[in-house]
Amino acid sequence: MEYVLRTFGLTKRYKGIAVVDSVSMHIRRGDIYGFVGRNGAGKTTVMRLICGLIRKSGGDCELFGKLDNGSAVLAARRRTGAIIEAPSVYPEMTAEQNLVEQCLTLGVGREGIPALLEYVGLSGVGKKKAKNFSLGMRQRLGIAMALAGSPDFLILDEPVNGLDPQGIAEIRELLLRLNRERGITILISSHILGELSKLATCYGFIEKGRLLKEISAAELEEACRKSVRIVVSSTEKLSLILERGLGLQDFKLLSDTEAELYADVKIGELALALQAGGIELLRVQEKDEDLEGYFLNLVGGAA
Repeated sequence: MEYVLRTFGLTKRYKGIAVVDSVSMHIRRGDIYGFVGRNGAGKTTVMRLICGLIRKSGGDCELFGKLDNGSAVLAARRRTGAIIEAPSVYPEMTAEQNLVEQCLTLGVGREGIPALLEYVGLSGVGKKKAKNFSLGMRQRLGIAMALAGSPDFLILDEPVNGLDPQGIAEIRELLLRLNRERGITILISSHILGELSKLATCYGFIEKGRLLKEISAAELEEACRKSVRIVVSSTEKLSLILERGLGLQDFKLLSDTEAELYADVKIGELALALQAGGIELLRVQEKDEDLEGYFLNLVGGAA
């Protein structure tokens, strides 16, 4: 398995307080990694550490197989494009002029600028200055600047923050194209969890500087499946009753007294079937969770 990024106990302290606390994260090539956390949880600081914008207090960061304790990581960071907090653009310059400056900074040719502007949907802005761009246009320009060095890894901090629904959809489609057509691995944070769920192939959940959990999109979908959890007197004969008595096939026995049923269940019929089989139904709880609910339950559990 090839990793674009791995961190090992990555830590950042300010005045003795750990704002990033022993974070170990794993991003595979081709992933769109959704970085989820509340304001102040440490997302932006982690991104700054990965980009080498601030010094770490402890741990290690490995980018494209190169640890950040030597000069080899500099070449690895040149394969990375980033927007941290907000795009850094020159407001008095046009989109093309901004990209020329970015190419000069990176030491790359400018011949690809027209194609890059077209790719991000800014080919028709002409001599319009960046200060007169809409928020969505500025975000697309920021992404174009992050792509100027033809990176393999893109780090985006809240790229849809403040955008209207159309702007959010445009940025989403652009990022999906970058991932599918160019194979770019993306680390993206967002407060709009419903939108993030349309993009991410895996997630990392951070709270108070600590990475609580990493999970794939498939695992999250399984965890958030609509279900009915039941508590009964005994699950010894439960499978037989569910399969033969009610025709249910998709369920899971969790313990000697608990089970999860992945189906629309009529509670009255369930209770009667269990009673006929000598099992007492003690409690029923419906579960229909999304990414936001999963995150809030995870954070609540950690607290």
